[in-house]
Amino acid sequence: MKKRFVTTLLSLVLALSLVIPATALAELTFTTGGTSGTYYAFGNVLAQYVTNNSDVAVTAVAGNGSAANIDLLDIGDAQLALVQNDVASYAYNGTRFEQYEGNPITSFTALAALYTETVQLITCNPEIKSVADLKGKNVSIGSAGSGVYFNALDFFAAYDMTLDDINPQYLSFGDSAESLKDGKIDAAFVVAGAPTPAVTDLCTTKGAYLVALDDEHVAKLQEISGAYAKSIIPAGTYEGVDEDTVTVGIKATIIANEDVTEDEAYTIVSTIFENAPAITEAHAKGAELDLEYAATCGLPYHAGAAKYFAEKGFTVETAE
Repeated sequence: MKKRFVTTLLSLVLALSLVIPATALAELTFTTGGTSGTYYAFGNVLAQYVTNNSDVAVTAVAGNGSAANIDLLDIGDAQLALVQNDVASYAYNGTRFEQYEGNPITSFTALAALYTETVQLITCNPEIKSVADLKGKNVSIGSAGSGVYFNALDFFAAYDMTLDDINPQYLSFGDSAESLKDGKIDAAFVVAGAPTPAVTDLCTTKGAYLVALDDEHVAKLQEISGAYAKSIIPAGTYEGVDEDTVTVGIKATIIANEDVTEDEAYTIVSTIFENAPAITEAHAKGAELDLEYAATCGLPYHAGAAKYFAEKGFTVETAE
């Protein structure tokens, strides 16, 4: 009887091992952004592609922006995140903003920079032609914990303004668009890859304008943060916006915390960049995937990512 029980138990264990997929070796949570933004849409495409084409399972979830995503990785509630490289640099180096000064967060490293996020200042009021015209206005500066908030502060600083000069509203991309439609706010900052779904919907259903920067204020923003690069949103990106819009951009970057192993990081990065054409078929941002661009973001890189970049001829900085 004992021998039969042992044999049966072994058979059951063997059967279960055949049922459980051998590929399910890792399950990582990937926090992105609000559901009306590029982070969420592109993050889901990347997560699904990596899951379906490697032995690393990645689940994308909605997030509240760069600062909040960094906090989630720091406490271990997520292992991967999309962030703005400027905010990530402030957090990692403990600089620039009060919440980070003297309190650096170094529990994460970069996997790759993916594409350029543009700082888009949106309004339905044609009389608002400059950041200076926002004085006394109701302005959305992004969700609490988002990178949008930091960029809005930088824009105001470039124009010698502070939050005291406006009536700040802390809204997501989707809520900003709805509030602009309803006339509840006068303008909104949106930081995302263009075209951004929420802005596309607003321009299509209501009609909206993008507020451009001049070269003087682009230069001032670059003095404030070296992460900013002059960026152009081409005419026609949004319905009714028929001229190029000058603004600044930063890099949308995947970061990982210490729970992500070297093999997992290597697999994620290699799967994404070896299959950029297939990813592009699912989301237009895939067309911006570029190894040289990806290998610079102002942060130390994960050892697994560094291994892949080295194979492709790029040397990246790694954490000590």
